[in-house]
Amino acid sequence: MVELGVSRTVLPVGSKAHHASGWWGMLTVIATEATLFAYLLFSYFYIASHAIGAWPPYGMPKLSLAIPCTMLLVAGSFTMWWGERGIDRDNPVRLMIGLVVSAVLGLVFIALEGLEWAGEPFHLTSDAYSSLYFTVTGFHLVHVAVGLLLLMVLFVWTALGYFDAQRHSAVSIGVLYWHFITIVWLAVFFTFYIAPRLG
Repeated sequence: MVELGVSRTVLPVGSKAHHASGWWGMLTVIATEATLFAYLLFSYFYIASHAIGAWPPYGMPKLSLAIPCTMLLVAGSFTMWWGERGIDRDNPVRLMIGLVVSAVLGLVFIALEGLEWAGEPFHLTSDAYSSLYFTVTGFHLVHVAVGLLLLMVLFVWTALGYFDAQRHSAVSIGVLYWHFITIVWLAVFFTFYIAPRLG
């Protein structure tokens, strides 16, 4: 009888990056959510094209908070990418720093969006524009909140030593979602803040 010697201390490396089933699952989630945002933004442009009178009805939206919000999310995507490169090099501390910095930037983004909401001269039910504004930005805020929860889970798992250079598919999947949040915000920012200025 032949016995095979198998180390009990080293687990086999599973699928990684785009070979992981979770990667494709996240792409499916992103495709579904991107479709939702595409419909919402299409609704905005459709209603704007049929608007009688000025559009937006309350004048051009202010950029004083929207630009910093945009910079925060873009910076958060960069720090997530930087952290992921760290775990690629078997540096979990760098990943943890990237996760914490991205989470802080996301929290500041939520706070600034809350300030912007509070300063708007309209409410959710004021008219079509206000309904679209709060619905679209509100859906995006929900996605940012989900992303923050994801970052917290990844941080805990990193602190527990779950990831190394060979095993970190969950990190790559989380980074993919965070980049999606940033890309969606860029589309929202263009729609509500830049497009009206282009006439």
